Amino acid sequence: MRAVEDELHRKGIAFAAGVDEVGRGPLAGPVVTAAVVLPQDFDVPGIDDSKKLSEKRREELYEIITQKSLAIGIGMADHKVIDEINILQATKKAMVEAVENADRELKKHHGTGIQKLLVDAVELEGLTIPQEAFVKGDAKVLCIAAASIIAKVTRDRMMVEYSREYPYYAFESNKGYGTKAHYEGIRGHGICPIHRKTFLKGELLK
Repeated sequence: MRAVEDELHRKGIAFAAGVDEVGRGPLAGPVVTAAVVLPQDFDVPGIDDSKKLSEKRREELYEIITQKSLAIGIGMADHKVIDEINILQATKKAMVEAVENADRELKKHHGTGIQKLLVDAVELEGLTIPQEAFVKGDAKVLCIAAASIIAKVTRDRMMVEYSREYPYYAFESNKGYGTKAHYEGIRGHGICPIHRKTFLKGELLK
């Protein structure tokens, strides 16, 4: 998992940010992205694609990454943006926001900006920072895996909060994905304000 960052360090690039997203597939809630810059001596076993980790382990690693990282930026696109510009463009928009926030934090605390972006699967337009995309990057590149954990825990916590406001859809357990309980909630109570209308078929929108 460290091979890419180690090679960059050998080339004199000390501040690379991993960028990843969570929440492209759900029927409700935002897509959340994170950009994470790790220190060169970051050595925490068990960091992997957030989907492969238990919730307990993600929460533990979230705290460690938050404490030890040089910079973290969060980006978000809500259901309205997703419906307006589509999920891929909304994801990219949120990723750019995460990068800008992490870059600002890095400059504030360390006097320098991000030198390279390591992005999970997509190419981001409108940024001057050099970037490289990795298919399944959250399982291959340490800082992308760290970003996936930060994004996943951030979004999961939001969906638990939403479940208190909109209790009929089991958001606390399905996090907005299309489970049986979620569909039953829609059929019984209609959609709620955070549903993505472009993700739902005609009958469910009535």
